[in-house]
Amino acid sequence: MNSFANDIIHFYKSIQPPAKLPKAVGVLYPQQDKGVIKIVEQFYKKFYSDNHQRTLIFGINPGRFGAGVTGINFTGPKQLKENCGIEHSLKMHSELSAEFIYEAIEKYGGVKKFYNDFFITAVSPLGYIKDGINLNYYDDKKLQEAVTPFVVDCVEKQLKWNVNRAKCICIGGEKNYKYFLKLNEKYNWFGQIFPLPHPRFIMQYRRKTKENYLSEYLDTFDKV
Repeated sequence: MNSFANDIIHFYKSIQPPAKLPKAVGVLYPQQDKGVIKIVEQFYKKFYSDNHQRTLIFGINPGRFGAGVTGINFTGPKQLKENCGIEHSLKMHSELSAEFIYEAIEKYGGVKKFYNDFFITAVSPLGYIKDGINLNYYDDKKLQEAVTPFVVDCVEKQLKWNVNRAKCICIGGEKNYKYFLKLNEKYNWFGQIFPLPHPRFIMQYRRKTKENYLSEYLDTFDKV
């Protein structure tokens, strides 16, 4: 019997990276690594071995220290073991965005409840690197143009799963939300998109008011 877990795992194993990227831009595709895909399979089989409908949460694209290491969006090695109970041999470092997201997840009711209701994906499921540092798909106009057909294809593949088409969430403040909203207006993927500020922005620049942002996240989770 097929399951949400099988859909996700097949998706990550069969991604075809976008072609003709700008010069010096590399692709971050952690699921190609044999060790990472084993972690990915273990995680999704633990939390998604059913056909329950989920609401999609779209991040920007994977970075080097979270999903770029674990293959799971907004989940660092520390959260993978301590919050999700997945043993691994990765270096036990954390990541700012993951710290915030898992604080929100715990306030929501914990990983089991959260992952029963949501799937965290990304507008671009693969990440990008230039000169050894993270590059968001929208940081370079030519990169954004190059990845748009890839983004559209990936979203439409995920819409074949049992997902909530009435509402979704977009993490990433202004640029990610505006880009995704424009595509949604063209392709009519979702009835409504709820934007949320990016956890890295919160943790770097608004940490003193973190509780307010956690409340905003929880309120949004309840709306969808």
